[in-house]
Amino acid sequence: MRSLLYLMAGLGFLGLGFWAYQENYATQTSLREVRDLNNRIGAAHARLNMLEAEWAYLNRPDRLRELVNLNYTRLMLVPMMPESFDLLARVPMAPEDYVPLLDATQVSSDMAPPEGEEPL
Repeated sequence: MRSLLYLMAGLGFLGLGFWAYQENYATQTSLREVRDLNNRIGAAHARLNMLEAEWAYLNRPDRLRELVNLNYTRLMLVPMMPESFDLLARVPMAPEDYVPLLDATQVSSDMAPPEGEEPL
């Protein structure tokens, strides 16, 4: 009876050792994935900072003013003034009895995007 108990305890210890071995490698794999993700996030932040700096450089007021002056004959760009805007009350609105040509509830299945595709 004792030998059976020793055998069961030995097999239990072997099983626990195997489980601990597997968990150790799974943990190391997870830590490696986290490290890789952190590296990718750091690279994305660096690229974002570079793009923001480039955007700020390209949108310098003196540079934009020079581009407007160089292309005035083609584009006719002028500075925005308050007089360029109108009152919202002067914008024509749809009449009360307006009915849209296509209602969202009337969309048929043949107009739906194919399976697996996102609608626009």
